[in-house]
Formats: sequence, structure tokens, C-alpha cells
Amino acid sequence: MKDDNKDQYRVNGQIRAKEVRIVGDNVESKVYPIAQALKIAEEHEADLVEISPNAQPPVCRVIEYSKFLYQLKKRQKEMKAKQVKTEVKEIRFGPQTDDHDFNFKKNHAISFLKDGNKVRAYVYFKGRSILFKEQGEVLLLRFANDLEEYAKVEMMPVLEKKKMTIVLAPKKEIIKKPAQKNAEAKNAQPKPQKPVAQAASDQKGNE
Repeated sequence: MKDDNKDQYRVNGQIRAKEVRIVGDNVESKVYPIAQALKIAEEHEADLVEISPNAQPPVCRVIEYSKFLYQLKKRQKEMKAKQVKTEVKEIRFGPQTDDHDFNFKKNHAISFLKDGNKVRAYVYFKGRSILFKEQGEVLLLRFANDLEEYAKVEMMPVLEKKKMTIVLAPKKEIIKKPAQKNAEAKNAQPKPQKPVAQAASDQKGNE
């Protein structure tokens, strides 16, 4: 598998600048002629890695190149793990949805939003119910208003054929962190039941 990071940074003799600013452990951070910077890296039994080529002068780090790549991969992996994977969850309404069904679906939407997902809510107009399109729009706007604490409107109600749709995106502050999700999932798991024989034995012992 190709390592995209490997050819991204110039190392040692590949560095073209006449002078560079060096950083690293046990190294004085200042500007050196390239020959002196390479000598310092050699004295530390390390490499000179160009980490900011567009700086004036370019910034180079004194570090073993293999160690540098390892740290870079580790950091990228950690950043990727922190990213929230966004899905779009759909919620369907009828144009004359009652309050009980409305609240039930609103609670589902809150759960989806807290998990970091977007919500696409729509009203489907079946047959002559298209006559109630204004009522469907009011319902979707009410839905967005009730979820104002959890979401922002990404797309206002739009009618396409027999479907009117609104899209809500979660507010960052309400999204659960991975550790919180795992803890809730663990608490939601049913506790293992004792075998019938053992349960009967325990009850007998308590009598």
C-alpha cells in the first residue's frame, strides 16, 4: 500500500533552501545555513525533515525520519477517530399527523441529532391530500421550531412532486462524544439472567 506521507516531505539532501530554521529536541531553534543544519542533524544521529517549506526561511525538524512518519500517522489516525460520521436519517409525516405521532417522531429526531446525524423530515401527500400542502409546510416548520435547541435548518421546506422536505443539521454542542455513546450503549444492554435452577436455589437459600 502506497504511503502518501512518505513523498510529502523533503529530507536531508532533498532540501533546496540555502538556510533553514531548525526545531527539535535538544536543538537550539534558530536559522542556520543548510550545511550547518545538516551537520547538526548528523550529530544527533537523526534526519533533517522539512516540515514547513513555504515559511521564510523553511522550517526543518531534527528527528529520525521513520519516527517522524510514525508520529504523523498516529496523529492522523487520532484525528480521523475524532471525526463524527454523519448520516442522514429520514422521518416521514402525513399532512394531518396527530400530536402523539408528532411528538414520538420528534423524540426520534432528537436521538438522531445527538448521535451527530442530520435529519431529513418530509410530508408525503397521497392522492388528494396534496390540497393540504400549506398544512404540511406548517407542520415541518413547527418540527424545526421544536428542535431549535438541537438543530439548525439546513434546507427550508421544499415541495417536489408529492413530497415536501426539510433538512436539519445537529448543533455541535449537543452531539454526544464517542465515550458517552459507548457508556449509554453499555447501560442499555440487558443484564444476563440467572439459569432457572440457580435462581430457584438462590430463592430457597433466602427463605
